[in-house]
Amino acid sequence: MNRRRTISAVLVAVGALVYGVSPIDVIPELLTGPLGLADDLAVFVGAGFAVWKLLSGHQRPGNATPPPPAR
Repeated sequence: MNRRRTISAVLVAVGALVYGVSPIDVIPELLTGPLGLADDLAVFVGAGFAVWKLLSGHQRPGNATPPPPAR
């Protein structure tokens, strides 16, 4: 596995965890109650998806490497 992808996945996961435990939120829980957890949940789901894509080797269609030339 590519070392750069692994480091990127770890940084995404750590960033999501830091956001989750941070008292600063886009939607504060103290003002909106359980609705305030929606932004935390969205960050965790998005980070989980990003980590999965990084570690599973999935690429965007535009970034695919071309096949080797036929001989």
